[in-house]
Amino acid sequence: MLLENKSIRAGIIIIPMKILHLYPKLVKATLIKRYKRFLADVRMADGTEATVFCPNSGSMMGLKDEGYSVLLSESKNPERKTKWTLEAVRPGRVWVGLNTHLTNTLAARAIDLGLLDDSPLKGFGVARTEITVGNSRLDFLLEQGGKECFVEVKSVTLKIDGKAMFPDAVTTRGAKHMRELEGISKSGERAAVLFMVQRADCESFAPASHIDPAYAESLKRAKDAGVNVIVCGLRVRKEGVYFERLLPFKV
Repeated sequence: MLLENKSIRAGIIIIPMKILHLYPKLVKATLIKRYKRFLADVRMADGTEATVFCPNSGSMMGLKDEGYSVLLSESKNPERKTKWTLEAVRPGRVWVGLNTHLTNTLAARAIDLGLLDDSPLKGFGVARTEITVGNSRLDFLLEQGGKECFVEVKSVTLKIDGKAMFPDAVTTRGAKHMRELEGISKSGERAAVLFMVQRADCESFAPASHIDPAYAESLKRAKDAGVNVIVCGLRVRKEGVYFERLLPFKV
């Protein structure tokens, strides 16, 4: 069932939001440090310290300062070395989703629920996942009435000067995906890149050319070749992740 939540500011209902993912019961803790890409140390509410799994391979720029509040989910797998998974961090007034393993699930639900109908993906649904194209593997093949569209999905957590930005570290793999999408578009087929902004304090999206100029150039070339650039603004809360709105793309 599709649930709704309403964003309320100063007692005024602003906009209905559609939930894309319900978290299990999350536990609040305090970040001590993030290290070795996939590990972090946190301080639990009772004062004890724990090492937790951090499902994010990016740099987590702006999100890893000691003292930030974090949300953890508990694993029921007795084989796991770490009991807890880092789901979100709060560097300011909003929660930021960190679990990149959720990104494709969020994107697929947004597509299949018709939440992107104000974009070029209107009417499309997910037909297949993990599609091999050339030397790359893209996330989705969408279909609508005999038409197809190849889609690559990216998780965005970086914010600079009010803009969501990607990437937060150099990504040769990401640039490779953009080249594949560019080739698909030039061959006459539909292609799109879908940026899932996992924080609700950004007004627009732009490539982080100061971090990875090669990726920014590959994105520009892909867009110029006809690849659709679509940016989803999400709101992360303790109970789940909501679709809020589409964000403008600014070079």
